[in-house]
Amino acid sequence: MDTDRRRLRADAERSIRTIIEAAERMLTENPAATIEQIAESAGVARTTVHRRFASREALITSMTRAAWNQIAAAVAAARPATAPPLVALHQATANILNIKSRWRFALGQPTDDAATGEIQQEVFAACDLVLQRAQQTGLIHPDADLAWARRVYLALINETMHGTPPPHGDSDTLATRILDTLLHGIGPTAPA
Repeated sequence: MDTDRRRLRADAERSIRTIIEAAERMLTENPAATIEQIAESAGVARTTVHRRFASREALITSMTRAAWNQIAAAVAAARPATAPPLVALHQATANILNIKSRWRFALGQPTDDAATGEIQQEVFAACDLVLQRAQQTGLIHPDADLAWARRVYLALINETMHGTPPPHGDSDTLATRILDTLLHGIGPTAPA
């Protein structure tokens, strides 16, 4: 009996994941895509989508939450509390860029769901922690406003996702560019 329940739960989770991934693809291409089009793209019946999600809005909320859960896991994997601050910032940035490239529609949606908002706040707290550690180690000026630094950092990530990546630009190259801009600005370096 337990095995049957676990198999059914695994099937339901796979179905939900397939629908969410298809919805992301479809809505990125056409934000007006219907549930029927999403179901077709997912290879499931429209009724399956409706059984899993009460409405189009519920589907989008689930997509947004799934994307933020992935970002939270990626930030945690960068070890913001224990890795050297520059290493943690670089790894988190590269991870986030990879996730944002797969969740363009979902991450462009407002976060009006309390559970997603909590996940987002956890991500911001981890960001604040690593920025504070970076300041303590001298990577960031001691008088820098860390709330402003976080806003600039997130804006650089978002702007990177809207721009055209450089030739052969992978997430590590883009993360290096973001952190170089955050930590050193765009002015010339001081003469040696």
